[in-house]
Amino acid sequence: MLRRQPLPRLWLMTDERQGEGLWAALERLPKGAGVVFRHYSLAPSERSELFERVRRVARRRRLLLLPGGRSNGFSASAHNLRELKTAERSGATLIFLSPAFATRSHPRTRPLGPVRFGLIARQARVPVIALGGVDARNARRLPHIYGWAGIDAWS
Repeated sequence: MLRRQPLPRLWLMTDERQGEGLWAALERLPKGAGVVFRHYSLAPSERSELFERVRRVARRRRLLLLPGGRSNGFSASAHNLRELKTAERSGATLIFLSPAFATRSHPRTRPLGPVRFGLIARQARVPVIALGGVDARNARRLPHIYGWAGIDAWS
C-alpha cells in the first residue's frame, strides 16, 4: 500500500501584484509546501503559460501546486462557519479560512481575529489553513489551525 503524503502546512497564494517577486517567493518555500496558483486577471493564454512556468518550479522544489478557484476539487475557501460547513459537505479536504488578520489583498474586509477565527476553526472536521495577513509570527496567535498561507509573507 502506498503511504499518503501529509498535506502541506505552509502555502503560498500567488497574486498578480507579486510580479517578478513570485520566483523568489517560490524559492523561499520549504520543500513540501503548497502553492495555490491564482492570477485570475490574466488572459487565459498568459495564465496557462505562467502556470506551466510555476509548475516546473514546483516540481523541481517538490511543492504541491493547485489551480486556484473552485476547480481544484481538493481545497476550498471559507470566510465564516456557514461557508466552512458548506465546503466540508462539498468534499473539501483542506479549507483556507480568511481573513484571519487585516490584509492588503482585501483592505476593506473586517478580519476574523484570533478569537472568532478559533471559534470557527475548532468546528472543522478537515485541516484549516489560516489566510489573510498571516505570517510565521502571528500564525501562533491562531488556535485550531493546521497551517497558514500568505502572499506578502513569502515576498
